[in-house]
Amino acid sequence: MTRKEITAFYQAHSRRLFNMSCRILQSPEDAEEVMHDTILKFVTQPFRPMMPEQISSWLARTCIRASIDRLRKRKREALFLEEYALETAGEPEPELPAEVPAARILEAMQQLPEPYRLVTTLVLAEGLDYQEIAAYTGLKETTLRSHFLRGKQKLLALLKEDGKPI
Repeated sequence: MTRKEITAFYQAHSRRLFNMSCRILQSPEDAEEVMHDTILKFVTQPFRPMMPEQISSWLARTCIRASIDRLRKRKREALFLEEYALETAGEPEPELPAEVPAARILEAMQQLPEPYRLVTTLVLAEGLDYQEIAAYTGLKETTLRSHFLRGKQKLLALLKEDGKPI
């Protein structure tokens, strides 16, 4: 690929991949890294899919898998730090405007425990079905359904806690 083709490819796919990864990772910095890694992996790959549907599907699959791998790595690091009693300093998450219903939902989704947030995000925000998520994560469809139902219940409970009508 030429420099112009790579630039056009980046502009065409970077925003979608970044948003997809950011919803899973809840960290813009990590999401940007995963997005760049995904695009770089595609561009440097000797045999690429040629049809746009294949390209889009390949990018989504690769980005979701890389995001999940990043989550797992983060979890392992947290366990390691916890084991040695090191405290990690976290930055407060930016507050979203309360008057926007979608913003309230996203804010509540960020508060969900990790397995529920991952499945809920992939189902609600990305529109993936359980079969696709099972292929990406390696979890059984029944486990995913259970995580989604529990996540949805917790999400509704979090939204009701605000005291505002849903």
